[in-house]
Amino acid sequence: MKAAVLGKPIAHSLSPALHRAAYAALGLTDWTYDLVECDERGLAGYVASRDPDWAGLSLTMPLKRTVLPLLDYADHLATATGGANTVVFRPEGRYGYNTDVQGIVDAFTEVGTLTPRAVTIIGAGATACSALAAIGELGAPGADIVVRDPSRTADLLATAGRLALHVRLRPWADLADPEVPVPDLLISTVPAGAADEYAQRLLVSQKAPAALLDVVYHPWPTRLAEAAAAAGSIVASGYSMLLHQAAAQVELMTGKPAPVEAMRAAGLRELARRSAQ
Repeated sequence: MKAAVLGKPIAHSLSPALHRAAYAALGLTDWTYDLVECDERGLAGYVASRDPDWAGLSLTMPLKRTVLPLLDYADHLATATGGANTVVFRPEGRYGYNTDVQGIVDAFTEVGTLTPRAVTIIGAGATACSALAAIGELGAPGADIVVRDPSRTADLLATAGRLALHVRLRPWADLADPEVPVPDLLISTVPAGAADEYAQRLLVSQKAPAALLDVVYHPWPTRLAEAAAAAGSIVASGYSMLLHQAAAQVELMTGKPAPVEAMRAAGLRELARRSAQ
């Protein structure tokens, strides 16, 4: 059977290391997993041309929203967040899933976080939509969303509405303001360095959220993760999120329990190899 990860750019993806390790551990010697550079214009043709030897696809940016009209079925999280990162080919059609939400939930569960009362999410893109859905799964009623441009929050607000979660938009300046209350749970969905203002605030105040997830996984640790850990936060890494969303994909595509520890080790080896270059 065949599977692949699609996106543009795609060369940096860790998905091949994770999925290939899973296939090896599961004894699926006839399964393959490839990298495919594909943009929005090429996605429909690529999906339509897959033959019965294909088990599924992993999708990264910018394809998670583009794929929805191409599906015969989308799970409730893909529908709620407006994006699917997983396509599974079945005889009855193309099934789409959002396993990013499960990845975030499992990343927090792995480090032992409790049900959060106050949550702050930094950023408002597709990953922030998944983060919002994840905190709903964890039992939170909603979140404060820190954004640079409130006019670009339509997708996130739509996600909140579909999930009946309360959101409050906060200005970017709140990151550095020591008077803004510290949340129980902080999720940063922005690129490395973008949340350094919050890291500096943590270093100065030593008032930290109970738990932090920074979705960046390379380079790691980020300044935000270091500052939060030094101030006493439980820190979940972006790598843990990536690992667990991939594990959920493996289970959907193969129908077998994912060998999480074999996948974890393979991904860490690949990250170490890249850091040594």
